[in-house]
Amino acid sequence: MALLDVARWALAGMPPAQWRGGNQVTLLTGGDELFPALCDAIDAARTEVWLATYIFLDDPAGERVAGALARAARRGVAVYVVVDGFGTKGSMESVREWLVPAGVKLEVFRPLDRWWTWLQPGQLRRLHKKLCAVDGRLGFVGGINIIDDRHDMNHGWTETPRLDYAVSLEGPLAADVQAATRAVWARAHLGQSWRDELGTLKGQRGAVKDTVQWLRQWRPRRRAPVDPQPMKAALLVRDNVRQRRAIERSYVEAIDRAKQRVDIAVPYFYPGRLFRRALRKAASRGVQVRLLLQGKVDYRIAAMAARALYDELHGRGVRIYEYTPAFLHAKVAVVDDDWATVGSSNIDPLSLLLNLEANVMVRDAGFAASLTRALDLAFAVSAEVQGRPVQAGWRGLLQRGLVAWAANLYLRLAGITGRY
Repeated sequence: MALLDVARWALAGMPPAQWRGGNQVTLLTGGDELFPALCDAIDAARTEVWLATYIFLDDPAGERVAGALARAARRGVAVYVVVDGFGTKGSMESVREWLVPAGVKLEVFRPLDRWWTWLQPGQLRRLHKKLCAVDGRLGFVGGINIIDDRHDMNHGWTETPRLDYAVSLEGPLAADVQAATRAVWARAHLGQSWRDELGTLKGQRGAVKDTVQWLRQWRPRRRAPVDPQPMKAALLVRDNVRQRRAIERSYVEAIDRAKQRVDIAVPYFYPGRLFRRALRKAASRGVQVRLLLQGKVDYRIAAMAARALYDELHGRGVRIYEYTPAFLHAKVAVVDDDWATVGSSNIDPLSLLLNLEANVMVRDAGFAASLTRALDLAFAVSAEVQGRPVQAGWRGLLQRGLVAWAANLYLRLAGITGRY
């Protein structure tokens, strides 16, 4: 594969987000709905399949998806898969055995196969996207990893599936999903193969010169005006190049426009000051603001971080619920009756400032209603946290200070400076 082509994929696949009309976006609840739809789409693929995920586990769900990918590759479909080197570390051997012999082009984003790689600051920036594109016409975006809904990597098997969502989409936006997935695959490929590629080009100075010249001159192509057709949707990615805070800005802008309601469901919640201010202002002007957070805790420090903010938000009228029937993994929101998002981004420093993330934003009353119905069911079985006066004692101050210190230390280690 030519180095120039891969470099172009890595850059040109990350254009600024654009609202596109004429899409059909369908909400999928959990892997029970996603994996059958995903496998059917892969089985029907004719030319190419691109898939990116944080976790690709060697459990029955992973084996099912891997089987569909391998079948597609064996019948001549070009299949490209990229997994995160940390999220998939424990099952990498099985994933390779399932995919590589069938001809799947597998790449690992920032692998951890040598002890010294753990010492690199960039290792804190992980591939957290969950994307799949089939033939450039069908896409899948969400928060669901390739892992069974009833399987937790730290807590084992459970009876009740975790709460999570994804979307399937057809229409113009599917091409953006493919471009974004292709870009992160190319980035992983370049990271692994840059030296090898340059070695094969040794002596071919013209090819190297063309690559460097193209990279220097490359500019994102101008986009066409927004398509006025329904259903309008946009793919937003968070990267460490040009779109560092795209998802966060989209959330804040939607909350600032809210007139009636803001519903957010997310497992890891520790937003920065601008995001918190938007929530407080919305609640103060009479908007119903509800947060659905973890009640069944998987990581204690993450729960501590969220709960350190409860008093501040309660004091301005934000209602907080904890989801207790199962683990919460959803990263979704609805604002008023016509704005919704489903994706991989949590509302914490890791997702908003470090990891590679992808969310679909949808402007459509029908889709917003379907997600609202799903969230209302989740809120109904959750426990509302009763408001308390803001803690002024030393224990409250100590807890909030400890969380803030830990978050800032983590960001500094990852090379992030400035206030969060």
